[in-house]
Amino acid sequence: MKIHVFQHDETETLGSIADWISQRGHEISKTAWHLGERAKDGIYADLLIVMGGPMNIYEEDAYPWLVQEKAWLDKAIAGGQWCLGVCLGAQLLADRLGGPVTRNEHAEIGWLPVRRLPEADENSLFSALGQEFTTMHWHGDTFAIPPRAVHGFASQACRNQAFRLDRVVGLQFHLEFTPEALAGLIDAQESFEGRYVQQPAQFLAQVDAFDAARVRLFAFLDALEMDIRGR
Repeated sequence: MKIHVFQHDETETLGSIADWISQRGHEISKTAWHLGERAKDGIYADLLIVMGGPMNIYEEDAYPWLVQEKAWLDKAIAGGQWCLGVCLGAQLLADRLGGPVTRNEHAEIGWLPVRRLPEADENSLFSALGQEFTTMHWHGDTFAIPPRAVHGFASQACRNQAFRLDRVVGLQFHLEFTPEALAGLIDAQESFEGRYVQQPAQFLAQVDAFDAARVRLFAFLDALEMDIRGR
């Protein structure tokens, strides 16, 4: 497959997604919006992956390129492009599908459990992730589930953790994080306070959790590839 990536910050990389792409022999290209790059019309990709970032989707004044990216996503969705959004990427996609993004009541940072909702039990992608598992979180905003979308997962702190609408999938949580990938996020975080916020020493020490997340991520992406290929 040909995979194109939208990146918004140097600290939020593909992580283990890059390993899956390499191991499966897929091609990859990238647009780094935060570095002044702009996605060209007519980009061909079997899958567009929209990654995270420290900005909020409504901060167009501080990040003017968000306006251009949103317009590009509108065209991609209308054209039937397969899209996977992670954290900020999921919020951007939800917004373009009619699911407003707002501040969540609680920030979530660290390893916290999510559970699959009954309406997602028959969805091939969400069933590949399992019924309930602990995953990494790092967000303060939340999206509303877009109209007609399948609501995938929920956590205690944030009900809207995943959605799917046709060829568009959004994950609020992070399966792709590695300990190394978290270094930049930790340095940029002003404080680690809150009911659902863990300390870096606490979440970095859970080596087995990172390994389990990688296995789960690969299963999810394999299921997504099968859907894309129509198998």
